[in-house]
Amino acid sequence: MTEFSILGRRWGRVTKFLSLFCLCLLLAIACTPSQQANNTSTTAGNTTAGDGRITIGTTAKPRTLDPADAYELASLGLVFNMSDRLYTYEPGNTEIKPQLATALPTVSADGLTYTIPLRQGVVFHDGTPFNAKAMEFSIKRFIENKGKPSFLLSDTVDSVTATGDNELTLKLKKPFAAFPSLLAFSGVCAVSPSAYEIGAGKFKPDIFVGTGPYKMAQYGTDSLRLDVFDKYWGEKPGNQGINVQIQTSPVNLFNAFRTGAVDVAYLSLQPDQIRSLEAGAKKGDWQAITAQGSVVSYMVLNRNQKPLDKPEVRQAIAAIIDRPLLNERVLYGQADPLYSMIPTTFNVSQPLFKDKYGDGNFEKAKQLLTAAGYSKENPVKIPVWYPSSSPTRSLAAQTLKSLADTKMDGIVQLEVNTVEGATFFKDISKGLYPAALLDWYPDFLDPDNYVQPFLACQKGSEAKGCEDGGSQTQGSFYYSETLNTLIDEQRKEQNPEARQKIFAQIQDQVVNDVPYIPLWQNKDYVFAQKGVTNVNLDPTQNLIYRTIKK
Repeated sequence: MTEFSILGRRWGRVTKFLSLFCLCLLLAIACTPSQQANNTSTTAGNTTAGDGRITIGTTAKPRTLDPADAYELASLGLVFNMSDRLYTYEPGNTEIKPQLATALPTVSADGLTYTIPLRQGVVFHDGTPFNAKAMEFSIKRFIENKGKPSFLLSDTVDSVTATGDNELTLKLKKPFAAFPSLLAFSGVCAVSPSAYEIGAGKFKPDIFVGTGPYKMAQYGTDSLRLDVFDKYWGEKPGNQGINVQIQTSPVNLFNAFRTGAVDVAYLSLQPDQIRSLEAGAKKGDWQAITAQGSVVSYMVLNRNQKPLDKPEVRQAIAAIIDRPLLNERVLYGQADPLYSMIPTTFNVSQPLFKDKYGDGNFEKAKQLLTAAGYSKENPVKIPVWYPSSSPTRSLAAQTLKSLADTKMDGIVQLEVNTVEGATFFKDISKGLYPAALLDWYPDFLDPDNYVQPFLACQKGSEAKGCEDGGSQTQGSFYYSETLNTLIDEQRKEQNPEARQKIFAQIQDQVVNDVPYIPLWQNKDYVFAQKGVTNVNLDPTQNLIYRTIKK
């Protein structure tokens, strides 16, 4: 997804923008537990030493707790920690492992039928037994209630059936090798059939009844209380419960952490605040935990807008980009330079943009533009757009403009423009922006999610570009019949080695055609007080509550 939907999804699916993620904090709360969520506000207090509970601070306010409609990090992070899915991830690893499933799926020869054995002895927070029928209900509800993330399964799943008390069978509309990764999405979790119902729009945003290690005890407007579920089937949490408090600004969260009012701070501090807290961690005042993120930042180039219809111009822009400089001046070193649209999270990623264009290769850029007929007297002019709600994007655009102004001898002129976020994301698929700076938050962890949404096109031609498809919605309007074929092939291919070769071919064509220019891959930051241990992030940016101890 794009930054507009906050966790990386598709353009137009959601209507809220979020810029660079980092972290934040909160104040603790003391609440009276109740079996059902209590939708009232509570007053923040200091953490209570010795009670075994962990206080987590954040600025991320959940819109809903209903997993069938949760599509933002604030909501999904809470759902993740109160739920179980068929499959999940270990920290620092993008390979799925069974959770409510007991093994990886058995896949039919045609790649359409997935059979999954399920765990026994699991109960929901309300005492309802978990079985294949309950998992069938949960997945059908995710699809049929038509919430924001429903497309993840509705586009792919033809049917879901309990084919035994502890066996689930899913049939796909067409082969999709990355399908098990979709089943690890936080919202595709088991929910109690006794507490929820199926039907378009029938959501319950203020409760959560799943099978996870925590159950919702209190849900207020600025705080939440999660208590340990004493009948949890798996390993019990390393703490006695979680207090979450939602601060109104990064400044408040920054101050709350510095004064010790929260144990852990995550999502979302500003880059200068992160830099300050990192300095404190180096002095031993607290701890800084970093993890490689899965969010990528990139520039999109619209091949239907002159002069970007010329490959040489797109290639010249790729050569001008100086990623180390952007990382230093814009991000304070809080990211990693990226040389493929597929991040280094995956072993199929190849740094081809570094090999072909380097960083700040101004001589190569001049040669390309001169060959395309441009000169100081006839400069190439390229408007670069970004959403006004992103200060990071603003500074990146100004830095790129400065590079062009000072290093390119007047051959290229970058014109920086900004527009309100909602307008930007509505208009980019209409082809209004020649070049734009964006983020992408993955829907699921597979290289396909960094390829298909950007390059696939159902309707188009080499002459007209993409008229309907991923590249049209992303604003590049790129069309390649070869890439369409390669994308379909990797989606069908179950053999990892063969699939890796296909991704290599895709990346090789992208580096030559340059519909997009990868810029950086984010780092995720968590800060924890001294004495707090086992603070981990999963690869989908979720802070894992159950491992935290103090």
